[in-house]
Amino acid sequence: MTGPLTGTPLRVGLIGYGLAGSVFHAPLIAATEGMTLDTVVTSNEERQLQARAEFPDVRLASAPEELFARADELDLIVVASPNKTHVPLATAALKAGLPVVVDKPVAGTAAEARDLAALAEERGLLLSVFQNRRWDNDFLTLRKLLADGELGEVWRFESRFERWRPRPKGGWRESGDPAELGGLLYDLGSHVVDQALVLFGPVTHVYAEALIRREGAETDDDTFIALTHASGVRSHLYVSATAAQLGPRFRVLGSQAGYVKYGLDPQEAALREGRRPGPDGWGEEEQALWGRLGAGESPVTGGGTPVPTLPGDYPAYYAAVAAALREGAPNPVTALEAAAALDVLEAARRSARDGVVVAL
Repeated sequence: MTGPLTGTPLRVGLIGYGLAGSVFHAPLIAATEGMTLDTVVTSNEERQLQARAEFPDVRLASAPEELFARADELDLIVVASPNKTHVPLATAALKAGLPVVVDKPVAGTAAEARDLAALAEERGLLLSVFQNRRWDNDFLTLRKLLADGELGEVWRFESRFERWRPRPKGGWRESGDPAELGGLLYDLGSHVVDQALVLFGPVTHVYAEALIRREGAETDDDTFIALTHASGVRSHLYVSATAAQLGPRFRVLGSQAGYVKYGLDPQEAALREGRRPGPDGWGEEEQALWGRLGAGESPVTGGGTPVPTLPGDYPAYYAAVAAALREGAPNPVTALEAAAALDVLEAARRSARDGVVVAL
């Protein structure tokens, strides 16, 4: 790695101002002490106006090449553009001598992710992947329960990221073109697989079902992934746009107790509504949504004890990136970790296509 950056605020160039760029990255960058949103890259005039309205001092560019041409004026590039552009833009940024944050999925294949990691290592530059849901409120709470041994030996981890969107919205995220890397397997699947790996370690076998349910849909919108971890834990992961009744976000079963948690972390909704991270209750959840810990009875009928949900903390990701650049602190999410998740996603795609269990 190059030497730590010190002194003035880290100047960040953000490529892309769609959902990822405008809702997640820009507000979190702006809220991070020691960082400043220097430039937003988008060729869309409406989005340029939106960026200038939300961040009056931001500079605007129409193409990424404009950023790379003044690499000496920037300290970090964030790639929040469509999935198919992640690898070429991250490669160009690293070759321009700039550290990079890339939205998930970092690449279409694990091999591409490892090549990017090797390039970053060769250049001595930070390459980090935005896996923000490691800082979801329910995930942080579950990690604490596991660390405290509250469930005993974990046998099964069920994770659901379900929505009810009976009609396709269109756009590249729902495109059937393989080059676009659309579909839920690579979108929401990137989150649930990453969380399973963080909690329970490497995977030995993968089975998946990736279905197209909705009329007019071009790519998977109802997907199930079953993982066998080397630790013995079985993970059952569901991502769907077609769930008319939403299941629990987490249902974790162990030898002593189980933990069941409904509802999504509130941070995305808050960011979409224009709220910004701050000291007053950011990421906190109302008591009625707390998960329950217990054994022998359903939480729906009052079984178990309510567990206070820890506050979600998306700002912690960029704080960690800033610490990595300034102080040489650990990279919060490495490209090699992302590559391990892509190994699983590629195996899941093969399993769903061929109807087989894939050994890793």
